[in-house]
Amino acid sequence: MTSSYIFLTPPGSTGTRLEETRVIRDAFTWLGLLFPWAWLLVHRLWLYAVAAFLMQAIGGVLMDEPGLWPAGAAITLGVNLLVGLEGQNLRIRNLAGKGWNEDALIAADTIGIAEDVYFSDKAVQPDTDAAVPSWDNKTRLSSPHGQATSLGLFGFDGGR
Repeated sequence: MTSSYIFLTPPGSTGTRLEETRVIRDAFTWLGLLFPWAWLLVHRLWLYAVAAFLMQAIGGVLMDEPGLWPAGAAITLGVNLLVGLEGQNLRIRNLAGKGWNEDALIAADTIGIAEDVYFSDKAVQPDTDAAVPSWDNKTRLSSPHGQATSLGLFGFDGGR
């Protein structure tokens, strides 16, 4: 099943590195549905977590009152559904408010595929410790033109 993944880069970032980029799956979250205020706390959405906790507390109090059980259940279920459906969007908006940039939206089956697609066109920062091979013209093959072994296929030198 294909999901959308949103790639966010930190504020003031010029290059794209794997460690700095945040990837958020824009989809329904089961943990947000089952434990809304705890899920919001884990993702550091403090104000939303307090609001969800208070709304669930109000719903719990209403469910204890005779005749108001349906209203209390509706409030509690509504908070759970709202966080389950829109929790990831709250995370994205919170980071955007802190200056993070929405760099890309990629639809993919897994987060690994989405990361491969996202980083495939980004400039890779070279590793300065890696040995660089020497490519001077002195190491060319000394065989005459058209005499390279290529199993009957066209060789690199244009011969057969």
